Amino acid sequence: MRSSLEIFDLAIGRACGVYETDAHIEAPNWSPDGDHLLYNDGGLLYRLPAGGGAPERIDTGFATRCNNDHGFSPDGAAIAISDTSESGESCIYVLPARGGAPRRVTGRTPSWWHGWSPDGARIAFTARRDGQFSIRTIAVDGGEETVVAAGGGHHDGPDYTPDGAFIWFNSDRGGSMQLWRVRPDGADVEQMTFDERVNWFPHPSPDGRLVVYLAYEHGVEGHPAGRYVELRLMPQQGGKPETALALFGGQGTINVPSWSPDGRRFAFVRYF
Repeated sequence: MRSSLEIFDLAIGRACGVYETDAHIEAPNWSPDGDHLLYNDGGLLYRLPAGGGAPERIDTGFATRCNNDHGFSPDGAAIAISDTSESGESCIYVLPARGGAPRRVTGRTPSWWHGWSPDGARIAFTARRDGQFSIRTIAVDGGEETVVAAGGGHHDGPDYTPDGAFIWFNSDRGGSMQLWRVRPDGADVEQMTFDERVNWFPHPSPDGRLVVYLAYEHGVEGHPAGRYVELRLMPQQGGKPETALALFGGQGTINVPSWSPDGRRFAFVRYF
């Protein structure tokens, strides 16, 4: 199966390819300066010029089992990664954006990074504690975890709105996997999608207008790879979703924030 890293342009309503490979690459992020994209492949991280070109491996030190939950700090100086090299379970680390020694953030595992607060002070992540999934935040310097959303079921994919007012996430707390948003202190939990699709990984755009997310067909369990899916857009204030494009993808397509800094484009991976 080949991978194609592509960019969808909202102005023209279509995607163009940037990089194609026989490797299984996943989860592109866009650097805050708009210069390059970040993705994972085989447990390692790579940067790729946003206009296309040759990828360059990023030095992640001992962390050579990175998964597809990674992303830039708002100022572009650091990268958060989720890696299993140290403990065998996913743990969150921060390292310089150009590469270097990872610094551990979460003391408890498993933890999967998904979003960075707009001020760069906290990260939002998915945790599994005592067999239960939850959405949590923690200071970038480490410390106590703050529970934002918990309870029975699966909670995943948290990402901040650009004003920091809400954290979007996906959850089956209402019976099926839908999108929700919540205040960073856990208040005002609100369901945002109400359809028969299986909806995952919401990412608010930097300009405050839209949310892009991954929509599986009805009845799909979890977030598997190798499925026919849709990338959908909806207003950040709520409203009717629209399909941006249909593709063969799923796990690895858009797990993490991938908007361009101006909110006019987003990156994703399709497989074929």
